[in-house]
Amino acid sequence: MPSTFSPLIALILLLLWHTCQARDPFACDPKDATTNNMAFCKGSVAIGERVKDLIGRLSLQEKVRLLVNNAAPLPRLGIKGYEWWSEALHGVSNVGPGTKFDAHFPAATSFPQVITTAASFNASLWEAIGRVVSDEARAMYNGGTAGLTYWSPNVNIFRDPRWGRGQETPGEDPVLAGRYAASYVRGLQGTDANRLKVAACCKHFTAYDLDNWNGVDRFHFNAQVSKQDIEDTFDVPFRMCVSEGKVASVMCSYNQVNGVPTCADPNLLKKTVRGLWQLDGYIVSDCDSVGVFYDNQHYTSTPEEAAADAIKAGLDLDCGPFLAVHTQDAVKKGLLSEADVNTALVNTLTVQMRLGMFDGEPSAHPYGHLGPKDVCKPAHQDLALEAARQGIVLLKNTGPVLPLSPQRHHTVAVIGPNSNATVTMIGNYAGIACGYTSPLQGIGRYARTIHQLGCQNVACTNDRQFGPAINAARQADATVLVMGLDQSIEAETVDRTGLLLPGRQQDLVSKVAAASKGPTILVLMSGGPLDISFAKNNPRIVGILWAGYPGQAGGAAIADIVFGTANPGGKLPVTWYPQEYLTKLPMTKMAMRASKSAGYPGRTYRFYNGPMVYPFGHGLTYTHFVHTLASAPTVVSVPLNGHRRANATNLSNRAIRVSHARCGKLSITLQVDVKNVGSRDGTHTLLVFSAPPAGAGAHWALEKQLVAFEKVHVRAKGQQRVGVNIHVCKLLSVVDKSGIRRIPLGEHSLHIGDVRHSVSLQPQALGIIKS
Repeated sequence: MPSTFSPLIALILLLLWHTCQARDPFACDPKDATTNNMAFCKGSVAIGERVKDLIGRLSLQEKVRLLVNNAAPLPRLGIKGYEWWSEALHGVSNVGPGTKFDAHFPAATSFPQVITTAASFNASLWEAIGRVVSDEARAMYNGGTAGLTYWSPNVNIFRDPRWGRGQETPGEDPVLAGRYAASYVRGLQGTDANRLKVAACCKHFTAYDLDNWNGVDRFHFNAQVSKQDIEDTFDVPFRMCVSEGKVASVMCSYNQVNGVPTCADPNLLKKTVRGLWQLDGYIVSDCDSVGVFYDNQHYTSTPEEAAADAIKAGLDLDCGPFLAVHTQDAVKKGLLSEADVNTALVNTLTVQMRLGMFDGEPSAHPYGHLGPKDVCKPAHQDLALEAARQGIVLLKNTGPVLPLSPQRHHTVAVIGPNSNATVTMIGNYAGIACGYTSPLQGIGRYARTIHQLGCQNVACTNDRQFGPAINAARQADATVLVMGLDQSIEAETVDRTGLLLPGRQQDLVSKVAAASKGPTILVLMSGGPLDISFAKNNPRIVGILWAGYPGQAGGAAIADIVFGTANPGGKLPVTWYPQEYLTKLPMTKMAMRASKSAGYPGRTYRFYNGPMVYPFGHGLTYTHFVHTLASAPTVVSVPLNGHRRANATNLSNRAIRVSHARCGKLSITLQVDVKNVGSRDGTHTLLVFSAPPAGAGAHWALEKQLVAFEKVHVRAKGQQRVGVNIHVCKLLSVVDKSGIRRIPLGEHSLHIGDVRHSVSLQPQALGIIKS
């Protein structure tokens, strides 16, 4: 269609928008004389007072019908029903009933799955994606097809490589997951403390990372977790999401933790999330979790006790009907007070008011102008492409052969069950994409293609299609195999049984590589890690790329990397283990730390130092970067809040309790020069790790931990100085077996690529107080 038609199309869309923009006010309609003078409708009144006024007008029966995701309307007060459940994991999704696509909003921008975007290690990108997603969400809300409460992101730790939902997470490192959470949430919610663009939700709290493995499912699983691992690993992303991201909601999970359902545990919800971390928002259950801990886990004797336990623990909203059915009887039986119900409603109604849902006409809202023209717009789709380029990881490049040249590689054989993938590229919790560019289409923009699937699907149960694939490789100047997984292998409710490529995929790759006339490139789509040792060690396979699930523009991004239009800079956000790692390693074993005596290998790069296919943080580029430490302290004094130097509790194992230190802005600042000594411009991912003092590492059973990461673009032969700030109490601390966070004294080793630098942390007493 000629480009001159674009303004006409935009005008038609705008006219359609004005005719379809029929969302009536959720509440406080200016045309409703009965509610105009009620305090809860007056924007000039403080939100707290408005909420109090509204709750005071409700009967108990009306209140309990607001405790569930499909909250009932209150016609006498001019308040419509509301569906709380919408999803926006990596784009507006129709997985939850709160969002639907229609003729005016047929699709939304589908970004790469979170595990791929996390591989960019680019916090500004994550926030930018959040801004785009919330623009599209608000536009769809204005058009009456979506809600404003989105139960995303998933910030659970990718603890076990078999987990089917690991693809939804930012990976295995708690600091990476926490930075991702805070950045994406800021993008979704905006930065006005009193007003929300949309309300995000960090899920699933806590120690939730098993769906269905070896006869154990998430509805019955009791995660036995040490205090050390809870504080050190599982809770970190949630704390950062609440404290730094200021998220408006936290979702509790299906599983029990140490015998108590998370949605009925006051220590987790009331004491930790709302008390210690100061959540300004609501706590919601995973869908039917309250029913699950009554019906499946038999945690309480009666449904009324289950309802009472959940609400008194700090749950505000039930995804499911359970609280609407049983809460009123729980109050009548004296298991729960109406004041407890009021507390829950304060938290949910406050969020709705911060969203502007009680401010009358949606069009009067700061985001009321957004409509169909703001969904799938070119800039949004360009960002989806850029996110995919930044998230793709170059694992191997012998020679280097990559990038391919359109001048030398005129014909490319494109082979594999994911070679023409579309829906596979958007992973799970996705919506309807604006459009797709498959790998075959992307590569076709650079070269003539010969396409063969080789396997009918990723299960690859036979070799019937191997012959044509092998012949294609014999004819082409280069061969690109696009292999890996999809949602039939790893998904919600589907955990993997192993780490190898499914079925006969490995056989296909090896036979095609052996026959290929030109260089063979292996591209992998997957959420979780794969044991591809065979390909890593095969000299006929000269290049390997991991694309994760790269979103709607994934095929274009893969082709741009393969042909060098884009320079790869992604790094693996998870460890890639060999298949043997899983030997005698049940998914149900939650311990993070290794135990030689028990033959337990430990989990994630922080606690495992055995054989790997590729390590956490691995990723190559088409240029070469060199680090030089321009400035860094060698000694840092840690103020001790007046505790005596010899206080045994304070300096247990030469480690200060964080609560005894004057943390404030106590930090280490590094200046790192990054020089691009190659011939191509590139964006470097700077990762900074810390290892605790020698001897202390064994005590804490910690190998090293990520303490900072930065993204920097450096032109060929150019140099950029990067400032890195490391908060001592948050990032150089470790956790003891009692769950107490401490700062080890002595020489900490900072690792920045090949550079090593020691920083000595020393106590500085500021006076004497009683111990």
